[in-house]
Amino acid sequence: MKYQLAKRLTHLAWSALSIAVLVGAWQIAASFSDPRLLPGPGRVGATLVEAGLEGSLFTNIGITLARVLASFILAMTIGTAIGIALGRVLRLNRFFDPWLILFLNLPALVVVVLCYIWLGLTEAAAITAVAINKIPNVAVTLREGGRALDRDLLEMASAYRIGRWRTLRHVILPQLSPYFMGAIRSGLALVWKIVLVVELLGRSNGVGFVIGSAFQLFDVSTILAYALAFVAVIQMIELFILQPWERRLNQWRR
Repeated sequence: MKYQLAKRLTHLAWSALSIAVLVGAWQIAASFSDPRLLPGPGRVGATLVEAGLEGSLFTNIGITLARVLASFILAMTIGTAIGIALGRVLRLNRFFDPWLILFLNLPALVVVVLCYIWLGLTEAAAITAVAINKIPNVAVTLREGGRALDRDLLEMASAYRIGRWRTLRHVILPQLSPYFMGAIRSGLALVWKIVLVVELLGRSNGVGFVIGSAFQLFDVSTILAYALAFVAVIQMIELFILQPWERRLNQWRR
C-alpha cells in the first residue's frame, strides 16, 4: 500500500512539474507575441474565471458533456456488439469488412453535414453524426479482442456447461477489458472533438458554439479558456473514473 501511494505521489509530482514547465514556456512565448494572437496564462485565467462567475462556462460545458455522453454510450454499445460479432464469426467479418473500411475513411465533416441535411438541425442529428463517426473505431478494436479470445478457456466453459451469461461475464469480458478500455479512451478523445465540430456547425449552445462565436470576434483568450476548461474536465474523467475502473477490471490478472 505504501509503495503504491509513493508511486502515485511521484507520478503526480512529475505531472505537476511537466504542467509548470508547459505554462512557463507558454508565458515566455506570449511575452514575445501579440497579446491578441497569443494571450498569456494570466489573461486566459482571468477570462476563465469571468466566464465561470457569469455561469456561461459551466452551462456550456454541461451541455457539451451531455452530448458527449449520449453519443459515446450509443457508439460504444453498437460498436462493441458489432466488433465482438465480427471477431467471432468469420463469414460475418468477411462480408462487413468493406463496410468498416468505408466508414473508417469517411470524413467526419461529411457525416455531420449529411446528418444535418437529412435529419435537420436537431439534437438527434448531432448525436447520430457523432456516434456514426465513432462506431467503426470501436468495432475494429473489439473485433481484434474477439479474435484474441482464449479458445481453451471457451472450450472449458462449454465443457463445464456454466451457461452463456456466466461465460460472457467470467470468461469473455475479462479478456476483452484491455480492448474495451482502449476503445473507451480513444472514443472519448474522438467523440468530444467531433461534438465541438457538430456544435460549431449546427447548434446554438455548447463549447463548440462559444468557440465559433469567439473565432468570429477574434477572441483568442475565450477560445483558449474554454478549450483548457473542457480538456481539464476530460482529464478529471480519466483520473477519477477511467483509471480506477481499469484497475478494478484488471484485478484478475496476476
